[in-house]
Amino acid sequence: MAVTVETLDKLERRITLTLSAVELQNEVENRLKRMARTVKIDGFRPGKVPMSVIAQRYGYSVQYEVMNDKVGQAFQEAATEAQVRVAGTPRITEKEEAPEGQVAFDATFEVYPDVVVADLTAVEIERVSSEVTDAAIDRTVDILRKQRRTFTERAADDVAADGDRVTIDFDGKIDGDSFQGGQAEGFQFLLGEGRMLEAFETAVRGMKAGESKTFPLKFPDDYHGEDVAGKEADFLVTLKKVEQQNLPDVDTAFAESLGIADATVEGLRADIKKNLEREVKFRVAARNKQAVMAALETATSFDLPKALVDNELGRLVENARADLKQRGVKDADKAPIPNEVFQPQAERRVRLGLTVAEVVRTHSLAATPDQIRAHIEEMAQSYERPSEVMAWYLGDQQRLAEVEAVVIEANVSEFVLGQAKVTDKALAFDELMGA
Repeated sequence: MAVTVETLDKLERRITLTLSAVELQNEVENRLKRMARTVKIDGFRPGKVPMSVIAQRYGYSVQYEVMNDKVGQAFQEAATEAQVRVAGTPRITEKEEAPEGQVAFDATFEVYPDVVVADLTAVEIERVSSEVTDAAIDRTVDILRKQRRTFTERAADDVAADGDRVTIDFDGKIDGDSFQGGQAEGFQFLLGEGRMLEAFETAVRGMKAGESKTFPLKFPDDYHGEDVAGKEADFLVTLKKVEQQNLPDVDTAFAESLGIADATVEGLRADIKKNLEREVKFRVAARNKQAVMAALETATSFDLPKALVDNELGRLVENARADLKQRGVKDADKAPIPNEVFQPQAERRVRLGLTVAEVVRTHSLAATPDQIRAHIEEMAQSYERPSEVMAWYLGDQQRLAEVEAVVIEANVSEFVLGQAKVTDKALAFDELMGA
């Protein structure tokens, strides 16, 4: 018998399901009989519980279970026969009227939209590229030196200068009153590295150990501490100690300390360049992928299944709660997070997901095992023990699935860039890394 699919709205459909009341009741009785063999009830030996007692205690739950199973099975068979692609979980409601000897249900559901991608040759995309310069390598060497610097205390008459590590006590007041975060003892920071507000660094610069100074400081209007943002405070600062930083020389010993295989200055710079080029490659790919995805958004137009958007909304809200919990927010699981906050993001993700899936299907862009393995190998090279990273990914199906998704997106990006009107733009290394 052909299945009739009613169209209720753009993507909403309805199928009527009918089940034999006798078959349902027989299945309930069969399950209760199987249950009677092992169920334990006080006052009865196992296998000797009367069926009337079994039915009284478990009849409703078993009937509910059978109904769910049979209706679900009937819906799957009907959807397959009707060749509809169901999006989300159907809403099942029992009908008041049904043919004699049968039970009827309405299954209301959404279907996936027909995704039509516009002609990609007319799409315009800006593709970026970048190179690792000697200046970028120099800056990385400086960072590595600073990570391994040591400090020695300066002479009593030496003044604090940029690059020195200073230890201070300070006490700040606004209108004569202390405020939260305005006091500290034995506080250390490096002058000239921007950790403190400029007025604070200016006041400490040029002081000697043992000196004290009072100075005014106006907090920026956008200061992260809302209680003091835009206000002016008076600070009393006492310089306890000044230490000069000592940076290691860039030589063979320095390269050895970093575990460089070719422990020479040239080997160190070559290793840094290789790592930076790997990072540049990933960042360029990510930026170009964003451009491709934005272009695909404009190249398609279709209705979104509400069920898929709602599912995505649920995931985004749960992720937000998990983030709040990780940050130590009390009762994060109860924090009010309106769905409207994530509605545009959820709709965009669903739209892109359906669009990418259609491009992958139409142009056979699924990730191959070789591509997945190559991507993992490339990522693993950033770690000290690549083989362990490889095993970590290859030994878990969920992690492999995540890598597969990344490779698929890369395939789609490469395909779209090969079709579209592409404008190439070279980015400076600093611009790319700062993005």
